[in-house]
Amino acid sequence: MTEAVLMEAVTKHFRSGSRRLSALRHVDLSIAEGELVAVYGRSGSGKTTLLSLAGGLDRPDEGHVHAAGEEVSSLSDAALERFRRESVGWVFQASGLHPLLTAAENVALALRIQGRAATEAQEAAEVALAEVGLAARARHRAHELSGGEQQRVALARALVKRPQLLLADEPTGQLDTATARQVLVLIRAAADSGVTVLVASHDEALTEIADRVLQIQDGTLVD
Repeated sequence: MTEAVLMEAVTKHFRSGSRRLSALRHVDLSIAEGELVAVYGRSGSGKTTLLSLAGGLDRPDEGHVHAAGEEVSSLSDAALERFRRESVGWVFQASGLHPLLTAAENVALALRIQGRAATEAQEAAEVALAEVGLAARARHRAHELSGGEQQRVALARALVKRPQLLLADEPTGQLDTATARQVLVLIRAAADSGVTVLVASHDEALTEIADRVLQIQDGTLVD
């Protein structure tokens, strides 16, 4: 079994005024390539910090983080930027789309940032939107889309660059039950295609599609 994510004794602290708070405490985590792992926990339990460290948005205070073939915790700032740009796709609770860009333009932006040509990026974006069932909405601006459509565009944007790792932080938190299930089906399909997926959520429907479910309490993973 090839590990796509490996965390070893990872600890992360934050400052709140004069207080030093522990977000993660000696976390060990191993995720195989193509595995979909769901992490549950209350607000403030460390879920978002866990994803941020796996995706290179932050660095641990102690321990090591390996992801997508890189020791993320030891990369230079420039290498870390490249890792985030090329190897990781993100989906957040809010879609984060540019409201005045079309669905296709929002998706293509992920490739343009990588330096891909405009025509190539646009063509790839349209394919990605078709894969999430939104080919007919490609020319609609983001503000014209429903919440569920916006979140599917965000998923297409994350996947269009064919990342090795997909990180989703409360991806269904603002969706109704039926729409949330549509998004979860697409996330499951991404894992089935070989993308490693780590999802932080409160949505119990994740247990139906995840390969493994973990609990996090006060910065510590609990099996």
